[in-house]
Amino acid sequence: MIGIDIGGTTVKIGLVNHNGEIRYKWEIPTNKDNLGETIIDDVWTSVTDTLAKQQNKSEIIGIGVGAPGFVNPEAGIVYEAVNVGWRNFNLKDELERLSNLPVFIENDANLAALAENWKGSGDHSKDMMLITLGTGVGGGVIANGEILSGTNGTAGEIGHIIGDPNGYPCNCGRVGCLDTIASATGIVQQALDKIEENPESTLASHYKKHGKLEAKDIFQFVETGDRLSESVINRTTDILGRIIASAATVINPSRIIIGGGVSKAGGPLLSKIKKNFRKYSLPRISDCCEVKLAQLGNDAGIIGASYLVKKNLEKTPLML
Repeated sequence: MIGIDIGGTTVKIGLVNHNGEIRYKWEIPTNKDNLGETIIDDVWTSVTDTLAKQQNKSEIIGIGVGAPGFVNPEAGIVYEAVNVGWRNFNLKDELERLSNLPVFIENDANLAALAENWKGSGDHSKDMMLITLGTGVGGGVIANGEILSGTNGTAGEIGHIIGDPNGYPCNCGRVGCLDTIASATGIVQQALDKIEENPESTLASHYKKHGKLEAKDIFQFVETGDRLSESVINRTTDILGRIIASAATVINPSRIIIGGGVSKAGGPLLSKIKKNFRKYSLPRISDCCEVKLAQLGNDAGIIGASYLVKKNLEKTPLML
C-alpha cells in the first residue's frame, strides 16, 4: 500500500504493509505554484521513481491520501485546501488516472485519528477523538468504530469551535476559533500580547534578543517559573479543556488523543489539559475517558492513509 500525506510544506509518502509497518518512507517539497496544479504529478513521478528502486509496482494494491482542508471522501474531491491552493479538486480521479490503482482520500486529521487508533494511543477504541495542535488545530472523530466525515466533510473540525468571541480573527473568516488560541501560532500571539503589556519582562527580553518567539520557547519559560508564560499556557489549556469537554459530550469517547507539534511539550501540557477537561466535563464522561499523547508523530498520516486502503479493499481478492 502507498500512504500519502499532503501538507503545506512537504508531501510525506510511504510504502506500508498490511500490518501498518512502514517499509520505506520519504518526502518531497509541496509545489504550491499555480494553485498546486503540479502536486499530484510531482507525487506520482516520485512514487514511480522510488518503486523502480524498491519493489515491483504490481505489489501495490492501492493508494491512500490525506489532504488538508475540507474533503468529500466518497466523491474523492478536496473542496478547499487553503494550504496548497486547491479548490474543488478531484484528487481521486487525478491520481487514479496516473496510477491505474484504486485511490481513497480523507482529511489529514481524520487519517491521523485512524492511524492512532490502529497503531498508536487509541488502542482500537470504538469511540475516540484526536486533537492535533500544530500550526493550526485539527481534529478527527471515530464514533462506533467509524471515522466521522459529516454531510460535506466538515465533521471533527474542532479548531473552528469558538473559544473566545472577542479574540483573534481566524482564517475561516470568523473570530476567536480554537485554531487562533491553542495552535502554535495562537500561543505565540498571546505571548506577544503579554510582551506588549509587560515590556520589561523576561519573555520580552528573550524576544528582543532573538527577534522571534516560538511556542516551544514559551513552554520552556513555564518550566523556569516565568509567570507571564504560565498565564498564556494556563489560558490556552483552560479554553482547550472546555472545548474538548463540550465535544466529548457529543460522542462520549473512551480516549482523547493529543497530537501535533505542540504536544511535544509532553507531560506538563498533558496534565493541564487533563485538569481542565475534568473541570468542565460531565463526570460520567470524564470518568470513563483517558486523555493521552499521540504516539505516531509525523508517521500518522502515512499509516492512516494505508489503513484507508486496507479498510476499503479488505474484502476484495487483492487482500487475500
